[in-house]
Amino acid sequence: MGILNVFSKAAYSRYERRLTKEILTGPMPRHVAIIMDGNRRYAAEILESDVSEGHRKGEQKIEEMLDWCLTLKIPYITVYAFSSENFTRDKGEVDFLMDLSEAALYRMADDPRIHENKVRIRVLGNLSDLPPNVQTAIAYADERTSCYSSYSFNVAMAYGGRQEILAAVKEIAEEVRDGKIGIEDISEAKFSNHLYTSDMPDPDLVLRTSGEVRISNFLLWQMAYSELYFADVYWPGFRSIDFLRAVRSYQQRVRRYGV
Repeated sequence: MGILNVFSKAAYSRYERRLTKEILTGPMPRHVAIIMDGNRRYAAEILESDVSEGHRKGEQKIEEMLDWCLTLKIPYITVYAFSSENFTRDKGEVDFLMDLSEAALYRMADDPRIHENKVRIRVLGNLSDLPPNVQTAIAYADERTSCYSSYSFNVAMAYGGRQEILAAVKEIAEEVRDGKIGIEDISEAKFSNHLYTSDMPDPDLVLRTSGEVRISNFLLWQMAYSELYFADVYWPGFRSIDFLRAVRSYQQRVRRYGV
């Protein structure tokens, strides 16, 4: 069995290198967004452990994903870490996730890879809903990386697509009320400028793990023309080879933008 594992790993490694080489010759998505799903089921079914261990493994996978994107030189990466609806979960689980996020933000903000590659770390969402310790960690990560522009690593927390759109509508309504703009000035570009992602391109590729086929209130406006990819594997078990296959699938599609 040991020898079989060695041969299997060697074959996997060769296939991964070959696939990476192939992908690097094709059109690369500028912005990849990920709905990370399956931490709890991974803990229960694979680890036979409590949910916290699944979330720990999921958090580690985020940092692996960033490495994969840096290798492919994908400049914008957005991960859906905690939705506005997730606050309704068990308080113990929410508190654990908040503490896990706090620690991860500090660690990534001090990670030499972040600074070597000039990665800006940003958190998108209604940050006022997050506990003070997480807000402080967000401010620290922002202060440490705000001068970078080679890559943008975005973490959606306390985020909801409908809530984001509603907030943008309210801001534009206030501008109309105050006479700063007229109704005729409202356009798609104007609306986009009021979203959390106003200074970045819309995602080219949106992928979701765990086998679920839905978008769960994520980047509703921004993914109008995104390519969607659904992987039948839980997020903590998501491998580099799975990510490469998602990018290859993107490259094999013809993007028509509604034409």
